[in-house]
Amino acid sequence: MSRVRVFIPQDAAALAVGAGQVVARIRAEALTRGLDIEIVRNGSRGMLWLEPLVEVELPQGRVGYGPMTAAEIPSLFDAGFLQGGSHPRGIGLVADHPWLTCQQRLTFARCGLTAPLSLDDYRAHGGLAGLAKALQMAPAAIIEEVTRSGLRGRGGAGFPTGIKWRTAAQTEADQRYIVCNADEGDSGTFADRMIMEGDPYLLIEGMVIAGLAVGATKGFVYIRSEYPHAFKTFVEAIRIAEAAGILGDDILGSGRVFHLEARLGAGAYICGEETSLLDSLEGKRGTVRKKPPLPAIQGLFGRPTIINNVLSLTAVPTILAMGGDFYQEFGMGRSRGTMPIQLAGNIKHGGLIERAFGLTLGELVEDLGGGTRTGRPIRAVQVGGPLGAYWPTSLFDTPFDYEAFAARGGMIGHGGIVVFDDTVDLAKQARFALEFCAIESCGKCTPCRIGSTRGVEVMDRILAGQDVVHQINLLQDLAEVMRDGSLCALGGLTPMPVMSALTHFPEDFDRAQSAQAAE
Repeated sequence: MSRVRVFIPQDAAALAVGAGQVVARIRAEALTRGLDIEIVRNGSRGMLWLEPLVEVELPQGRVGYGPMTAAEIPSLFDAGFLQGGSHPRGIGLVADHPWLTCQQRLTFARCGLTAPLSLDDYRAHGGLAGLAKALQMAPAAIIEEVTRSGLRGRGGAGFPTGIKWRTAAQTEADQRYIVCNADEGDSGTFADRMIMEGDPYLLIEGMVIAGLAVGATKGFVYIRSEYPHAFKTFVEAIRIAEAAGILGDDILGSGRVFHLEARLGAGAYICGEETSLLDSLEGKRGTVRKKPPLPAIQGLFGRPTIINNVLSLTAVPTILAMGGDFYQEFGMGRSRGTMPIQLAGNIKHGGLIERAFGLTLGELVEDLGGGTRTGRPIRAVQVGGPLGAYWPTSLFDTPFDYEAFAARGGMIGHGGIVVFDDTVDLAKQARFALEFCAIESCGKCTPCRIGSTRGVEVMDRILAGQDVVHQINLLQDLAEVMRDGSLCALGGLTPMPVMSALTHFPEDFDRAQSAQAAE
């Protein structure tokens, strides 16, 4: 009789809420009861409000129980969970959960299903099919497939990936590089971490394909220091991939070359900006470079360099395996394919949703997210990280689309959505944005370095009710200078949360003045 397999995530989000203790208690309880089980540490399914999620593999599928605590494990055994028995924490067949059945998982198709470091699991679930096709194609044909897919950078500006790759490929050089920006520092984002911890070979496959496309033989993955579990898992995945011939001097027996290294960042938000990241990789202090030249022409060590983030590169294997036309069928307008969207903050059902572009913001937050965790009304959401706009519920009809968001003064960024209920003070949030910029600025340009510090001082006077009208005018002038004069997006985008808060929630800025008048 085969052993029953029990799946418990080793994802950092699950570990943070006690997955390690749950595993230890299940092992101890099984030993005490004389039961022979196999525990598989998988990635997260993305239903973070149900973590730690325990799944048992049965003939009809995997049955889930969550969120579990170590103290509840004896009752789980008493309920016969190894046979799919009923328990108050039971959610039934995990694959049939409405949170998952409404999704269109392409990038995250394997995450939570497989053992992250098992190449057999990866292959059994479609892994390496894209690379196998790419090895049979000319470099220009790979780039054309990515271009036809409509894939755009899943980070800030949404720049077309195919154009970036073509630029690097056509630039004469003795060496080219592929750099993955895994410095996922935006508030409310965790998709990169989930992939690196739960499906690391997908990123490796995407980077090898990118190398084949542009003629690069070396790649680097720059992982934020706050992701120790992701770094450890990814380094081990590289070692296994090298041993299996997926990386190295003879990729899958093709004679093609691609080597990959993981590098750990040092906790600087500015190194999420591509040119600062390059400086850091070169062993320098991370500061923004002037552009031009673009990194695709003169990047790492002065050579043509492709810089994409994790979500961009992990979309590539699907595009090669299924074809650019297949991927292009998802989405709306110029926003093609699917987007992994992360729901965070004061949200009832926080986690990761992968859907085609076009779903409205309201559908994401209210329908899939279930509203606030506190049960209070939603007052604001911030999309696109700490430099994204604060939006009221009146904008919830906006489709999740690059152009639709830009038309209303927002940005999608890395797809993180942070939800706030009606107790939030948006003037204080505006101050936080300016303080964040002041702390994280590399200091290279004056508008960002000085403007953010002066902005904090102006906000302090507004919050204290000192000459509020004049201070708001000063704040608007300062925001204009930072937006137009900063060298990079850190200073250039800081006005977005500040001005959106002022535009949509003006009552929070004159509250102190109103209180003084009432006295």
